[in-house]
Amino acid sequence: MRMRIGTTMTDVLPVTVTVILPTRNEEEALADTVDAIPRDWCENLEIMIVDGSSTDRTREIALEKNIRVHLEPRKGYGRAYRTGFVVAKNDIIVTMDADCTYPAELVPKLVKKLIDDDLDFITCDRLTLAEEGSMSGIHGFGNWGLSFTARLLFGYGIKDSQSGMWVFRKSIFDNENMRPTNDGMPLSEEIKILARKHLGKQKAIEISTPYRPRVGEAEIHTWGDGWKNFKFLYAKRFGMNKTLTDWGPLPDNPDSINGDLPEQK
Repeated sequence: MRMRIGTTMTDVLPVTVTVILPTRNEEEALADTVDAIPRDWCENLEIMIVDGSSTDRTREIALEKNIRVHLEPRKGYGRAYRTGFVVAKNDIIVTMDADCTYPAELVPKLVKKLIDDDLDFITCDRLTLAEEGSMSGIHGFGNWGLSFTARLLFGYGIKDSQSGMWVFRKSIFDNENMRPTNDGMPLSEEIKILARKHLGKQKAIEISTPYRPRVGEAEIHTWGDGWKNFKFLYAKRFGMNKTLTDWGPLPDNPDSINGDLPEQK
């Protein structure tokens, strides 16, 4: 099921929401990304970065913006999310990159869609509405190849296997089978595979949303990350993927709500 979504909403939703932004050296775009997230549309909104040991001003900027900072010293995009999903304090989780590529202004509408239609998981298709310059030719081809391979191997009907914008109920992880295992970029394709398998196509849907040119330098490595994604799809399909780290944070991860970040000392 693939849909598009509008842009206007005035009602305050009776839900609590955490927006998670995984970061590593995102000082150029973080402030604009955070500012673009609407406020005052739900009972409680938590905006949190899960930072992978940035060496620039990413954490300082987040603190200046009065958003939560959780420092995860273990490397990886998937590792950041496997931590963030647990430490998020609210009932609904929204994910985005901190580079201005995803439509932050649509977060309230996407959450409303989740609630009104009694859904458990929404993933946002970037490919249908991608703006000019948002994706290089090689990236576009790679995304098509990975998405085609995922559909071929799993028959789950998702157009964009690599999208990093999702909206879902935190409670889906009460089922341990729904917890993604990968610490790298393949977590993005893995969570969609799990959602379709364990939640079903009526509860886990895909919606087309805009995708915009990135602000700042990308951490992604085109060939290396692409190859890891392809390998993961086949390993997952044939039950050969391995979980390298435990679900959730380390007990001593610094967090701004505890006042123990290096920038707070």
